[in-house]
Amino acid sequence: MNTVTEIIVDHREARSGVLEHLSNLPNIRLRWENLSTGDYIVDGSAIFERKTAADFADSIIDERLFSQAKRLTELSLRPAFIEEGTAADWKALALRCEAQPVALITLTLIFDLPVFRSETPKLTAQLLVYAGCQLARLRNEISRYHNGKPKRKRTRRLRLLTTLPGIGPGRAYRLLEHFGSIEACINAPIEVLETIPASAQRPLPLSAI
Repeated sequence: MNTVTEIIVDHREARSGVLEHLSNLPNIRLRWENLSTGDYIVDGSAIFERKTAADFADSIIDERLFSQAKRLTELSLRPAFIEEGTAADWKALALRCEAQPVALITLTLIFDLPVFRSETPKLTAQLLVYAGCQLARLRNEISRYHNGKPKRKRTRRLRLLTTLPGIGPGRAYRLLEHFGSIEACINAPIEVLETIPASAQRPLPLSAI
């Protein structure tokens, strides 16, 4: 059965062009709300602030970009930015050459916010749908681990962790030993995750667990 992804859309996005493409995609349920922060809430667990090249530049100039970032980090949802525009759009901006990279560094390293790039509203719509599908898949995988024999559950947990970027069998073993569950690993702050060594004292191949 195909999973239906619910996407809550802020009313200010009505003319963005994204809604038109979302409406044409299968298994998408759209709902309008007046969002005080962010533009799209996907799968009830992630919130996206979408900015065109021009809006991104304006938000740097009027200094609202980082106040928006701060509000996003204070939510219980997983926050992210989407930058939308072609290379020509970004090149045409009346910004100092260092303004955009400095802003991106601040968003990613200081506020710990992912920033995704999209050239068109169509690609933005697809990105939102991909995010919803991935979040749903991860949630379904986690729920499966609450059933089954302990040994089998542990093997599935380790295999799921190794599908995440930068995590091999050794680090997956150490993460699970340290945090005790997939949920705790995923929700742990990045600074805590970085303290977990990449290699395990007793690394085991997944096929042997």
